[in-house]
Amino acid sequence: MATVQSARRAAGSAAIRLPGTRLFSIGSVAGRSPMPMRAPVVPPTPWIARARLASTAATAPVPGSFHSPPADGAKENKRKHEKEPASYWGVAPTRVIKDDGTEWKWSCFRPWDAYEADVSIDLAKHHEPVTLGDKVARWTVKAMRWPTDIFFQRRYGCRAMMLETVAAVPGMVAGAVIHLRSVRRFEQSGGWIRALLEEAENERMHLMTFMEVSQPRWHERALVVAVQGVFLHAYLAAYLISPAAAHRMVGYLEEEAVHSYTEFLRDLDAGKIENVPAPAIAIDYWCLPAGATLRDVVEVVRADEAHHRDVNHYASDIHHQGHELREVAAPIGYH
Repeated sequence: MATVQSARRAAGSAAIRLPGTRLFSIGSVAGRSPMPMRAPVVPPTPWIARARLASTAATAPVPGSFHSPPADGAKENKRKHEKEPASYWGVAPTRVIKDDGTEWKWSCFRPWDAYEADVSIDLAKHHEPVTLGDKVARWTVKAMRWPTDIFFQRRYGCRAMMLETVAAVPGMVAGAVIHLRSVRRFEQSGGWIRALLEEAENERMHLMTFMEVSQPRWHERALVVAVQGVFLHAYLAAYLISPAAAHRMVGYLEEEAVHSYTEFLRDLDAGKIENVPAPAIAIDYWCLPAGATLRDVVEVVRADEAHHRDVNHYASDIHHQGHELREVAAPIGYH
């Protein structure tokens, strides 16, 4: 970490080139001249293939022109860098350069956060309610689905948007509660903080994707604000009272999500919904092929929801068996 910080202070704003390309530095926005250096290398993950990272790329640069941006975009890049705020503290944004010489487009996630979804899931997997808490959780989710079905009908794009704004809450709430408990009691978390925040981030990326597919109307945005506000406080109270029931409810919520996305796929296959090209953000996040479509996106999102279903039912089972989550290693990366 000290090496990275000292390098950033020396160069102002370093650029990291992805595998197969050269590294170079970019001058500080504060006006210092560029200094030749080798930026810290971020270990590439095996699933980030060079071809896939070019999914949002522009025209490939002329060979040997890695030291400067394409001529057509030179002025635009210069203006962009001049607008960046200079930092007195030596903190500057790290730029990632793709194999075609263009900058990585997304600031909401980086290439090493991308992954290939495991779509080999069991669609029929279901937890039969056993305890009273299980039954309450099950019927709570059923009650939540009823008004959603009435409001959105078969407008699955907006329905998915609403679903993801709610689904992104539990992981963040549970992760925050466990985090605070961990620092308050001076105890480790078994990796569950990271696993739950990973789930919340994944759900948020679902939302970022479906925002590209379906532009919500003003009253749908207002509904999102209201539902998220109510659900946030209700889920926090439920988690403080009974983590087992709270995780079980999320497990059932994800079961309903799997069902909803299966219906979405059915309508896409039947031609009732246009199978438009996949958003660029989805292609890069799930490492989809350049010609991916909306159907491919829905399929990987459904797989993510199935994995979240399994993790939350698993967490609830741990509590029901008389253990705390910190006693069992979390399934980090299971999505």
